[in-house]
Amino acid sequence: MKETIRTGVIMNGVTGRMGMNQHLERSLMAIRTQGGTALPDSRVVMPEPLLVGRNPEKLRALAEKHGGLPWSTDLDACLSDPAYPVYFDAQTTLLREGAVSAAIAAGKHIYCEKPSGATAAGALGLFRAAEAKGVRHGVVQDKLWLPGLVKLRGVMASGALGKVHSVKADFGYWVFTGEDGQPQRPSWNYKKAEGGGIISDMLCHWRYLIDNLFGPVTSVCCLGATHIPRRLDEAGHPYDADAEDAAYMTAVTAAGIVCQFNSSWTTRVRRDDLLTVQVDGDKGSAVAGLRECRVQAGADTPRPVWNPDIPSPIDFFGGWKTVPETEPCDNAFKAQWELFLRHLHAGEPFRWNLMEGAKGVQFAELGYESWRRRAWVDVPAL
Repeated sequence: MKETIRTGVIMNGVTGRMGMNQHLERSLMAIRTQGGTALPDSRVVMPEPLLVGRNPEKLRALAEKHGGLPWSTDLDACLSDPAYPVYFDAQTTLLREGAVSAAIAAGKHIYCEKPSGATAAGALGLFRAAEAKGVRHGVVQDKLWLPGLVKLRGVMASGALGKVHSVKADFGYWVFTGEDGQPQRPSWNYKKAEGGGIISDMLCHWRYLIDNLFGPVTSVCCLGATHIPRRLDEAGHPYDADAEDAAYMTAVTAAGIVCQFNSSWTTRVRRDDLLTVQVDGDKGSAVAGLRECRVQAGADTPRPVWNPDIPSPIDFFGGWKTVPETEPCDNAFKAQWELFLRHLHAGEPFRWNLMEGAKGVQFAELGYESWRRRAWVDVPAL
């Protein structure tokens, strides 16, 4: 019979959309349903969630939904409980740094959402504190495990694109304002005082995506905008949306690859997916979405001729080959959770740590600086 290692995980902020859907239900509860996470030595890690938050009614309902999980509104008491050696944080950005710092001081291993801190200095301080305390630590970088981007990474590694020179990424969708439909995102996302803004939210993602797929980023130019200045909150009350809801960013890597990333909560989708990443090389191009990836080789590239006076004779969506799925891809959040659990109990490498989180926060800060100065900004090493 396999030995089961039961690992208590304090889950703070799981009554919110991301914490509940992706981390509790589709990650830890899914791991429990499958019988745990297998280790190389045949042992199995079984996560034991403890739900923590500020709203007892929401916590109680969520706990009951999942079979009577333990829950608490007393974070300090939870951090003092040795049965729960792991602390996970999915709170709003402004609350994260203090709670993670307290968890490190209590000797807990850390896994948290991004941004890992409100400032780069604060996020870097968390990394240094965790290293000094000797605890294991990680930051969510889920897009690296999206099936479409996993396939893209394989295509690039095969050399099918040749020398990559540019990347064009488009992310976003229309977030309803409350006047034209129920908003799909919380109102704090659009308030500066509460840590909102798409630059702080998405440039953290684009930093690790660029660094991991296209090489270290060396400079950035970014423009933000608040296209929808008035929205309705969860109670239907109007408020001034003073945080940016769109960002137009260009970055350059150490290899000279030019990466353009547009992010918007004010756009209507007419593309393959909510996120598309097109990579162009001298031998071919690839376009990846959340799940699919398509490739066009040089030999399959059509020869367009500019003629606006007739309908295009070329189907530009044709001539692309779908990259087959050679191995099944799990939920991206769950995949990284399992890597972290194996890191804790089997010592497997886990490079997506609090330093990587700090790099993401730094990148967002530099994006804001570029917008403020209307200038290119270098990305210094941390």
